[in-house]
Amino acid sequence: MKKFPPERIVCLTEETVETLYLLGEQDRIVGVSGYAVRPTQVRKEKPRVSAFTSADIPKVLALEPDLVLTFSDLQADIASDLIRAGVAVHAFNQRDVAGILAMIRTLGALVGEAEKAARLANGLETRLREVACRMSGRARPKVFFEEWDEPLISGIGWVSELIGIAGGDDVFPEHARQKAAKDRIVAPQAVIEAAPDIILASWCGKKVRPERIAARPGWDAIPAVRNQRIVEIKSPLILQPGPAALTDGLDAIMAAIDAC
Repeated sequence: MKKFPPERIVCLTEETVETLYLLGEQDRIVGVSGYAVRPTQVRKEKPRVSAFTSADIPKVLALEPDLVLTFSDLQADIASDLIRAGVAVHAFNQRDVAGILAMIRTLGALVGEAEKAARLANGLETRLREVACRMSGRARPKVFFEEWDEPLISGIGWVSELIGIAGGDDVFPEHARQKAAKDRIVAPQAVIEAAPDIILASWCGKKVRPERIAARPGWDAIPAVRNQRIVEIKSPLILQPGPAALTDGLDAIMAAIDAC
């Protein structure tokens, strides 16, 4: 790292962008992922230098970052190219609620604002406990979270946990422990047999089509389909392992469960 705390940061993940804004440290950001949409002003304020699994390396280097923030093995090639170019890189790999909270605290430490980050993480953690307490003792609907449609992919760890906090039961909790999407592929027949009361869907980068879900062979037997409980949650709210999932994402899940 050229400077500590780093003055010029490139965020190749949406959740690190939002976290730095929430910490009031957005002036450090000199480049972002093309998928960054939270807060809304980021689309006007910061240059876009990457997709999710690819980046414009010359453009990143031209920004002369002190630090680049990446996510998981999905951005390993980007990280490798930047490291070879002499850039300091930190790769996060959070896959559950505890990991999201740890990411916030770690990022705060990286920018020299550990106390700010602790307050943010502690506030989010407190709200999660309050929601879980409020939802306890109520009937718990069975929930299928559909992360992708072809192939059919069920929800990842933090999504499954948030369903539980919001008062539902994930029908495929064993899949949620799998980090790779390919390991969370489920058969349509398995969903029929699970008989979820609610189907939550978030197709990353693609609008959910409830009518297509309802028209799948045999799915008319599923309570969620029969009772028209198919709900889209926008991917920026729930598929990014950061503050959005723990706030607006959780609220969206709660609203779907409350309407059941």
